[in-house]
Amino acid sequence: MLDTLSPSFDFSPIDRADLADSTRIKYKSAIAALLTARVNPFDYQSLTTYAASLPASGRAFLKAALTCYFKDKITEIKSNATPANLAQVQAAIMRIEAMNEAIPTHQPKGVKAHVWLTREQVEEITALPDRSTARGLRDYIVLATLLGAGLRREELSNLTFDSLKQQPSKNGLRDILTVTGKGNKRRTIPVSAKLALYLRQWHKLAGDGYVARGINKSGVINSSLSAIGIHDIVRQYGALIGVPQLDSHDLRRSYAMLGLNAGVPITQISVLLGHANIATTQRYLDLEIDLESTVSDYVPLSGD
Repeated sequence: MLDTLSPSFDFSPIDRADLADSTRIKYKSAIAALLTARVNPFDYQSLTTYAASLPASGRAFLKAALTCYFKDKITEIKSNATPANLAQVQAAIMRIEAMNEAIPTHQPKGVKAHVWLTREQVEEITALPDRSTARGLRDYIVLATLLGAGLRREELSNLTFDSLKQQPSKNGLRDILTVTGKGNKRRTIPVSAKLALYLRQWHKLAGDGYVARGINKSGVINSSLSAIGIHDIVRQYGALIGVPQLDSHDLRRSYAMLGLNAGVPITQISVLLGHANIATTQRYLDLEIDLESTVSDYVPLSGD
């Protein structure tokens, strides 16, 4: 039942999974590398040996990719179960479950200290792009939309200009973005008049289609910009303000933290981020840790 899968690997379970495009690409690449090394993903010993040769990040992606695949395959096998083949089905499922243990990954314990920008850093980083040039305006749009709407980078890479709309509010018309996030869930994000102004200015220059656009060496604006391209822009400008490892997710987290510090209810922030529940938002913002008052403030160390 399993051996027929080895000669030609079926990537359709990963295509069907609820994954970001960049994650799906990484999962497929991890499995492709496995197959290129002529390792049978259903051979426990070979899989263990191969996994041990990978760096920690490589093991993590391979395990996640195969787990995604195996979960779908178990469902398929169960759907074909009959009284006559029940023993074979159970054996196949046990074999697949064993494969999940073939790749050990060690998750770090404790709470990771997340990164977010201060108001001053946000002003600094968004002042850097030269908005009088196409490339500078594009870079500003990437940074400002991540910071001003709290988007995931995959959401920005898929965002189109027709997502920018206006809706009536108590104070007149309000600019909003309609965004499709994880699980194909749509949400509405109010944005500032300043961000909307520059989005419309960029639209006139770039034309219809995607908001995030590549620009070639000749200055020609391309049709789209990948999530990796967005990541590179964030890293480039992060280095210029002294945060060389800045990620696009840090800008999304900055959006949430600045809103929280300004008094926006965490319930609203959770909705705007597209989180499933408030607990996720609390973990996202490290709200278990009080950075304003903590134990170290009361330890009487000597020194100047």
